[in-house]
Amino acid sequence: MDDTELLSLAREAAERSYAPYSEYYVGAAIEVGDGTTFSGCNIENANYSNSVHAEGLALSKAVEAGYRRFEAVAVSSDRRDGVTPCGMCRQSLAEFCDDELRIVCDAPDGPAVYTLGELLPNTITAGHLE
Repeated sequence: MDDTELLSLAREAAERSYAPYSEYYVGAAIEVGDGTTFSGCNIENANYSNSVHAEGLALSKAVEAGYRRFEAVAVSSDRRDGVTPCGMCRQSLAEFCDDELRIVCDAPDGPAVYTLGELLPNTITAGHLE
């Protein structure tokens, strides 16, 4: 799937967000190894710490469906401001993905593409716990 198609799925997911407090609507789409995609949106909670992030929801759906190999993640907000996954979501992605995971962000001038390693260098991995 190309970056534009994956971003389109992230945009559609953002439209389903529940963000009555921040009014910042985020969607994500993750492509797995066989081309299947999973999407997620942010779901806020009044105490904020119980909120669900779009990337985490998409990743959770994919993992729950049995997938462990990921090709790319796209992230979009209703503002098309180039939002990238937060640190917590980056770490969650790093649990399953290597540094070369492609992360496509919906920037004002078109897709901005990063690798997970660029956004989260020297990450904590399972190897650190051995």
